[in-house]
Amino acid sequence: MSEREATVEAAPDQGWKTARERGGVLGMRFVLWLTTAFGRGPARLFVRVLAFYYTVFAGGARRTTAEFLQRVEGRSSFSRVYLQILRFAQVTLDSLFFVSGKIEPFELTRSGSEHLERLRETGEGGILLGAHLGSMHALRARGTQANMPVYAVVYTQHAERINAVLREVNPDGQASLLQMGEGVDFMLRIKELIESGAIIAILADRVGADGRAVEADFFGARARFPSGPYILAAMLKCPVYLTFGLYRAPSRYDLYVEPFAERIVLPRKRRQEALSEYVQAYAARLEHYVSMAPDNWFNFYDFWGKPT
Repeated sequence: MSEREATVEAAPDQGWKTARERGGVLGMRFVLWLTTAFGRGPARLFVRVLAFYYTVFAGGARRTTAEFLQRVEGRSSFSRVYLQILRFAQVTLDSLFFVSGKIEPFELTRSGSEHLERLRETGEGGILLGAHLGSMHALRARGTQANMPVYAVVYTQHAERINAVLREVNPDGQASLLQMGEGVDFMLRIKELIESGAIIAILADRVGADGRAVEADFFGARARFPSGPYILAAMLKCPVYLTFGLYRAPSRYDLYVEPFAERIVLPRKRRQEALSEYVQAYAARLEHYVSMAPDNWFNFYDFWGKPT
C-alpha cells in the first residue's frame, strides 16, 4: 500500500463534528441535576423517554445507527435503534456516578487488570487506547479507586467546560480531561504525566480536527482511524494497552485491558506502513469487542463514510 493510500487527509468538517452531539454541556448539567435530586432510578426512567425522543426526531443518528446495525448484526429495526440510543443515554448517566466516585450501584468485572497493576508497582506510566464503545469513565473510576490516576485526552474544544461540570460532580477531583494538541506545551504535559506514573487514555476511533487518518479494514469495509495516538505513543516511548468498558444492563460493566505494544515504533523509512499495521491491529481488536456488545457502539455518524 502506498503512502497516499495509507494516510487519508479527512476534511475539517468530519461527520462526528458536524453532526452535533445534542445536549452537550447543558445536557450534562441537566442530567446532573436530575441525578442529584432524584437518584439513579428515576433518572433512568427519564433517559428512556429522552432516548425515545431522539430516536424519533434525530433522523441522522437514527439512519447511521440503522446502517451500523445492518452491517454488524445483519438486521435493523426501530426498536433496535432505540436500544442503541438508550444504551448511550444510560452510560452517560452512569458516568456522573463514576466521576463522583460513587461506584457502589455497579458491579465491575475486570479482565487484564494485572497489566495496570504491574505499571503501578513499577511506577511506570502508559497509554490506554479505547473507543466510543461502552464507558471509559468506568475504567477511570476503577483506576482512581486503585490510586492510579487516569487522564483522558480528548479532541473537543470544550474540554475545559466539561471539566467544570465534572468538578461540580466531584469538587475534590482533579481536572482530568486534556485537550489533544501538537504543541510543545501539550507534549511536555503528557510526558510529565507519564513519567509520574499516570495513565493516559485516548479514544482512538475518531479522526481529529487535523484530519490525519489511516484506513483499516473494519467489519468488511475500509474505515478511517486517527494516526495521532500512535504518533504520540511513539514519541513517549511507553507501553500501550487496549481498554474497553462494556455495559451490561442494568448495572454491570465488564472492564477489559490487554497489551497492545510494549513500544510503538515508527521507522522513518516505513513510517506509513508501520502506522497502517498498528491501526489495523487496533481495528481488529475493536471489531472483536464491538461484536461482544454491539449495543455499546456510540458513534452516531457514518463511520465508514468518505470525507466530504
